[in-house]
Amino acid sequence: MHRRKLNKGKYYPLEEYLMSQDSFRVKLSFEDIEKIIADSLPPSARKHRPWWANGGHVQAYAWLRAGWKVEEVSLGNYVVFIKKEGFYSS
Repeated sequence: MHRRKLNKGKYYPLEEYLMSQDSFRVKLSFEDIEKIIADSLPPSARKHRPWWANGGHVQAYAWLRAGWKVEEVSLGNYVVFIKKEGFYSS
C-alpha cells in the first residue's frame, strides 16, 4: 500500500490528476482510476451509480475540489469527468 500524499486521503491522487488536465472532458476507465489512486475502488463504485454522485461523499470531494464533475458513468467500465463551468485553473 502506498502512503497517501500528506495523508490527504485515498482519492487525493485523483484530485491531483484532474487538476493537471488541460482538457475540459476526461474519460477514465475504472482501471485507470485504480492506477491513479494506487488502490482498488470499492465494490459499490462498480455497482451503484450514486457512488459517483457529485457531492455528499468523500470521493466526490476529490473531483469537485479539482473543479470537475461526473458527467457519465458506465458501471464497471468508465467515468467521464467534465470541468465545472466557470472553474479554470491556471
